[in-house]
Amino acid sequence: MSLARDLGYRFRPPNAVQRAMQVAVASRPGAWVLARTLPPVDTWVGRLSGGRTSVPEAGAGLPVLDVTTTGRRTGQRRTTHLVAVPFADTLALIGSNFGQPATPAWALNLEADPRATVTYRNRTIEVVARPATDDEAEQVMAAAAPLYLGYAAYRRRIGERRRLRVFLLEPA
Repeated sequence: MSLARDLGYRFRPPNAVQRAMQVAVASRPGAWVLARTLPPVDTWVGRLSGGRTSVPEAGAGLPVLDVTTTGRRTGQRRTTHLVAVPFADTLALIGSNFGQPATPAWALNLEADPRATVTYRNRTIEVVARPATDDEAEQVMAAAAPLYLGYAAYRRRIGERRRLRVFLLEPA
C-alpha cells in the first residue's frame, strides 16, 4: 500500500509563475503573511472548488492534504491544510509553521494523539502518525527540497529555537 498513490497525491512540476510564488512565500514577510491569512482563505477556496484545489496548489503548485487531528486540550476534531512530502510508501508532514517561532498546533495534537484522517480531493484515509527518527527526518527534508524550496528557508529561520517536528503517516 502506498498512501500517496491511494490518495492520488502527487506533485506536478511548478510553472514559472508558481515557482516565483514559492520564492515569495518562502521569504520572511511572505511566510508571516501566509501563516496568518492562508488557513481561512484556503478553507474558502476548498469549499468553492468542491475540494478539487487549494490556494497553494493553484498558486504555487503544492498539493494540499486536509489533516484532521484531535485537539489535545479540547478533544475536538481540528482540520489543517498541509503540504505532505511523499516518502518511501507513505507521506511525511513537516511541522515548519512557515518558519514561525511556535510549533504548529496540529503537530502538538499528533504528539498527544497520533490518530488522524487525511483527505485529498474528497478521498479520506485513516492514519496513524509517528515521529520520524532523526535519520528519517533528514531524508524527508532532502526529499522535500526539490518539491518546495520554502522548507529549507523555514528550517534555517527556526534554527535551534525549536525542534522541527516531522511525522510519517501510516494507514490505520
